[in-house]
Parts: sequence; C-alpha cells; structure tokens
Amino acid sequence: MNTWRKSSYSGEGDGNECVEIATTRTHTAVRDTKDRARATLTFPAPAFAAFLRALKAARRS
Repeated sequence: MNTWRKSSYSGEGDGNECVEIATTRTHTAVRDTKDRARATLTFPAPAFAAFLRALKAARRS
C-alpha cells in the first residue's frame, strides 16, 4: 500500500478522530486513526470508487 493519508471525507476539526486511506492501482485500505494497530479494511479499487460515487450522489440529494 501507499502512504496512509487522512480521508477527504473526514470533516474539518476532526483532529485525529478520522479515517485514513492508502491506495494502490488495485486496492484501497481504510483504517481508524484512533486505533491504527487494529485491522484495516481493504477493498478492490473499483468497489471503493463505486462506494464514493454513491456517497457523493447521496450528498447531492
């Protein structure tokens, strides 16, 4: 995986209480910054992209 970064979906002022993502061409991993030692969730890149599109569409509704 690439370097972990704060998700753009974590709100302003969340400090360290957010999610981080790491991406490759084929997968996206997600972890909780409050407990980085716990397991991460890993998704195929197309599935994660579809999830983000659904979130964006729901925001517009």
